[in-house]
Amino acid sequence: MHRTQTRRSSRAVVLIVLGASVVAFSFLSLMLGSNLIGPDAVVTGLFDPSRDVGAVVWGSRVPRTVLGLLVGFCLGVAGAVMQGQTRNPLADPGLFGVSAGASFAVVIGVYVLGTSSVLTTLWLALVGATVASVVVFGVAAMGRGLSSPVPLAIAGTAVSALLVALTSFLVLSDETTLSAYRIWVVGSLSGRSLTGVDAALLFAGVGMVFAAANIRSLNNLALGTELASGLGESLLRARLVGLAAITLLTAAAVAISGPIGFVGLTAPHIARRLVGGDNHWLLPASGLVGACVLLAADVLGRMIGGNAEVSVGVVLTVMGGIVFISIVRRGKMATL
Repeated sequence: MHRTQTRRSSRAVVLIVLGASVVAFSFLSLMLGSNLIGPDAVVTGLFDPSRDVGAVVWGSRVPRTVLGLLVGFCLGVAGAVMQGQTRNPLADPGLFGVSAGASFAVVIGVYVLGTSSVLTTLWLALVGATVASVVVFGVAAMGRGLSSPVPLAIAGTAVSALLVALTSFLVLSDETTLSAYRIWVVGSLSGRSLTGVDAALLFAGVGMVFAAANIRSLNNLALGTELASGLGESLLRARLVGLAAITLLTAAAVAISGPIGFVGLTAPHIARRLVGGDNHWLLPASGLVGACVLLAADVLGRMIGGNAEVSVGVVLTVMGGIVFISIVRRGKMATL
């Protein structure tokens, strides 16, 4: 009993530290960039937007910091749910075709409708990601294999490959579509505003509810599908709720920033080493780690790029690849 209470206390402390780290990285995101803004000037700008420094803080750095927090947290939680559902430590939220569906919908919007506004792109990405996941679920359901994560993963891979091929065909056949798609697909927080963030927050909020509802199922699935069934777990319900959480969270993130990799892949591994495998603690820890990682990568991209900053998607690809390979090579990857 004492050991259990000690473990809970230590996990609570970890979450508090992670929360404080998120606050610290948020403040650094407001300070650092191509032009350094001192702490006093940041506070002044936050409370007095009429000043010149306030225009910089509220016009550029507050939006990208808020979006970075939202995107990082969503991808971190989605990655933890995805790895728990598939029992695959290499699983990524995009495995269910979410990112490919969002990309294809954005391309269709530019190619067919001729629109590339921020709000329209946001809704197209949300709808495309949702439809792609529904198709993946339907294909897997036809094989009556939802009790196993394998049919979902195979269906997701197949649908993603098809959508990527269709997207490539469209962007290569039209220069205007290629230009719009090239800007969106890199994955960036630069130049983004809070326009349409309310829709993304709605998707993210509902996704968080589904993720919370899936916690007990994830803990049971970690024991194996047979034992989970023996404990009274409905595997179909567990898959459906988990898929809904992954879809909504990843769709909200992708719609805001474009496809960003490695956050959903590595954040759960870091969080698992900090708080263990209990999803009551793992999911919030993964979200907080994801937010920290994304903000840190965004700040780094601003610092190393100078006036022509490096997109956060590029920074994460380099950082994430190096860190993940290092974890695998050293044998420190936590088992599910």
